[in-house]
Amino acid sequence: MSEHGIPPGRRGPLAGVARTRRTLFEREGELAAVDEALSELAGLEPEGVDPLDRPRGALLAFSGRAGIGKTSLIAEVRRRALAKGCTVLAARGGDQEQHVAFHVARQLVQPLLAGASQEEIRSTLGSWYDIVGPALGLCAPAEGAPPDPQGLRDGLDWVLTHLAVQRAPMVLVLDDAHWADRESLSWLAAFAPRAEQLPLLLVVAYRPDELPDYAEEFRGLPGRAGQRPIDLEPLSAHAIARLVRASVGAHADDAFCRETWAVTAGNPFEAVEVTAKVRDRGLEPNEACAHLLRDLAAAVKGSGLVARLERLGTSTVRFAWACAVLGTEISPHLAAAVAGLGGEEAGDCADRLRGARILTGADTLEFVHPLIATAVYRAIPGGVRVALHGQAAWAVINEGLGAGAAARHLMETHPDGDTWVVDQLRAAAREVQRAGAPDAARRYLARALREPPPAEERAAVLYELGCASLLTEPATTVNHLRAALAEPIGDPALRHGIVYRLSQVLAHSDRLAEASATLEQGTRLAQDARVRLRMQAEQFMWDAFRSDEPDSPARSRRLARLADRLTGRDLTERYIIGLRAWDATLRAEPAEVAVHHAERALVGGLGWAEEDRGFEVPVLVALAFLYADRPGRAEELFAAGIADFERQGWRGAHLSFGYTLLGYVRLRRGRLAEAEDFARAGLRLAERVGRRTPVHWYAVSILIEILLARGRVTEASHIGEECGFGPPFPAAVTFPDAQTVYGELLLARGELRAAAAELAAAGRRLDPRGMRNPAWCPWLLHLARAEAHEAPARAAGLAQEAVQRARQYGTASAVGQALRITAEVGPSGERAKLLEESVSQLERSPAGHELACSLVALGAELRRTGQPADAADHLYRGLDAAVQCGADGLVEQARDELAAMGQRPRRLHVTGTDTLTARERAAAALAVRGETTAAIAQDLRLDEPTVVRLLSAVYRKVGTDLGGLGTALGEPPADRT
Repeated sequence: MSEHGIPPGRRGPLAGVARTRRTLFEREGELAAVDEALSELAGLEPEGVDPLDRPRGALLAFSGRAGIGKTSLIAEVRRRALAKGCTVLAARGGDQEQHVAFHVARQLVQPLLAGASQEEIRSTLGSWYDIVGPALGLCAPAEGAPPDPQGLRDGLDWVLTHLAVQRAPMVLVLDDAHWADRESLSWLAAFAPRAEQLPLLLVVAYRPDELPDYAEEFRGLPGRAGQRPIDLEPLSAHAIARLVRASVGAHADDAFCRETWAVTAGNPFEAVEVTAKVRDRGLEPNEACAHLLRDLAAAVKGSGLVARLERLGTSTVRFAWACAVLGTEISPHLAAAVAGLGGEEAGDCADRLRGARILTGADTLEFVHPLIATAVYRAIPGGVRVALHGQAAWAVINEGLGAGAAARHLMETHPDGDTWVVDQLRAAAREVQRAGAPDAARRYLARALREPPPAEERAAVLYELGCASLLTEPATTVNHLRAALAEPIGDPALRHGIVYRLSQVLAHSDRLAEASATLEQGTRLAQDARVRLRMQAEQFMWDAFRSDEPDSPARSRRLARLADRLTGRDLTERYIIGLRAWDATLRAEPAEVAVHHAERALVGGLGWAEEDRGFEVPVLVALAFLYADRPGRAEELFAAGIADFERQGWRGAHLSFGYTLLGYVRLRRGRLAEAEDFARAGLRLAERVGRRTPVHWYAVSILIEILLARGRVTEASHIGEECGFGPPFPAAVTFPDAQTVYGELLLARGELRAAAAELAAAGRRLDPRGMRNPAWCPWLLHLARAEAHEAPARAAGLAQEAVQRARQYGTASAVGQALRITAEVGPSGERAKLLEESVSQLERSPAGHELACSLVALGAELRRTGQPADAADHLYRGLDAAVQCGADGLVEQARDELAAMGQRPRRLHVTGTDTLTARERAAAALAVRGETTAAIAQDLRLDEPTVVRLLSAVYRKVGTDLGGLGTALGEPPADRT
């Protein structure tokens, strides 16, 4: 391998041009920009400054029409970069390869790793090996579900960033970017802004009128020319004269040079070709021969080039056609096979084409210029072109290059009912799908359908097409899958797979009723008992998310009966048991019941990234632990699930859900700053998926809840307005409920009547379905606060109903929160007692923020009732707890209350840590053994209030209540029977 990481003999698609250095005329400004960028990239840093501490990279974009000199300029950039010791990655888009997924990305990276062992490649790609490796052609796709396109882009970002840092300084050049494949160009356009933060110079050249929409970023990225590319202008008459004299001799007269400029319109490519023809024909470069230049100029392009090619003979023309069909980096052996020529004859043809300045290269052939390649390809008669592409597909397969390489040729053939074509296109679709290019897979399968496939295979092709469209075109996916179900299907497994996938895409499109109906019909048709059970499980799952389910209590009873007799022997049974845990949570059955079923569901494993399963049930099981005051357990499950998503390369909706809900877990633990970070990360990913999608509703709802908890109402309102958060709300039930969060936001803004209307509507939607758990959806409590001013009696009744439901569920956090709101809206004479009980409950829970709220509320109430000593104690505790949580608004409220008493709030400090102190661990160990608070106080020689506070800190730090403390600490719990 060379010193710059490019193997000898394989220096990329611009190698031929790079080896022939040509003088560049009137490009001083462009080259000055190149030199400036290279100097900053490869120059010495000031003493004591880390080279990576300041950005040195840049983007240089050159645009201009065909033949204006972009390729020569790119070749000069490469030469100068290599001279400065830069690692150079180079690629060129190809007219024939622009539909080959990752063609450009492979050109860039493969030469850098040519000859490396799989171990070295794995080390270079790191944890992205199984995700990025197949796309770059460096390894075979791994088993399991393919990565989503966004995950693959993130992986490519990491790989290029890693290479740029490890092999700095680095220059990446892309010529003919307008012909780059969609997958590569979209990635590079999105990556380009990062160049300025890396030791990487990114140089692209393209024809502005042919740049596709998905690469518009190249027109407006901050680069050396500001907010626009550098446009290459035609050469002046003076420059053309210099070029002519450099080529044919200094004796070329002015009239001849002016005519050359006139007939070429200052186009460097045409000028070079014309002067070459002048040399070949031995013409004198004077005024007498100037009239011949117009014919010579016509011969270097379009029909003139074709006529010149035809004069080389039939075999040579056919060989040139074969090369044009094959595209760039042409194998002479393959070109001969496509042209139907023997090896010796093909070699003679190649020599003639090199002599005619049409081809260049030896082991690998290239057209001298893309203009020539385009002209030759367009000159091929239509029928012949189709036949040559068909022959090329056969040749590629026979050469062992695989269906993926043959597919682009098959796309150019006419449908003819050929099963071989269908088989190759399906194989190519599987290949690119597993490499992370579903759009390419969709194109191949759509062409396979037009072939058409045999009747008995049509359903399978439609199913594969639906799977390929799943992430990008859900509505189209539904159509394909429904069409597949309408076909005669001999394989029951195929029918079942179609039903599962159709129900999934319907559900993710917020069409839950249709998803449920699809599964119900599939269950009736299924013959196998295990298949029927799985379809039941899927239907139970989607019904759990429906806000319009007609008879939710009946479904709940059926689910309970079924789950109670299952043992969890396979994934389907564990899914049903997990759904039972979630149903118990929603209906406010005792939390111990939900936890019991959640633990049962986890025995044997509950993977988050199963290829043919959704991730919904594992999420619901984790949330069952969260609401049951076991957020630490929930967090463990979410961390494992997120790791599964990242290993699989799922960086879209899946990872967004993971981050967002992990933020929700942190919110309920009272770690608001961390919660906000996770929620914002989830929202950034959700924005990629699209607004008003389920994942976007979750992200916005949770971020608004967190901001309200932090006391940042204005910011929460701004986020809501910016993200379009408001009615109409999704048909699917979300966690937290979006309409309830919207009502809470209105309440925080003081819009009491509007808040009451939304919250009452949420109750009318949820209560008939039996969703009565205030730990999950506290709409009753928020509605009580909204109505407290105008209807205090009704508000008190609503809050008391919430307390009753919370006691039925039985978690300390739910009861404590409900008691605090009841105190807030109830008679003043009962407030202190209710708040004391609220604090007592919350001290036994891991809900740090709720405890801080109740402590401050109790301190404020005691101050108002003339008990300053007790008030100060609770306010100071509440202040410290609020600071630890990051609840800025609550901090200010506590400080104001203390100031109103004449107290000076002590300096704020954060003491929160997950590490238990020796006293806390001792108290926790005794509590796990079943000791009472009084007994623990006696053992530790402390008073009972101190023990209560020690245990309260333990619950918040560990993330569980007393019931889960033994498991969390790794100690067996006491037998309390």
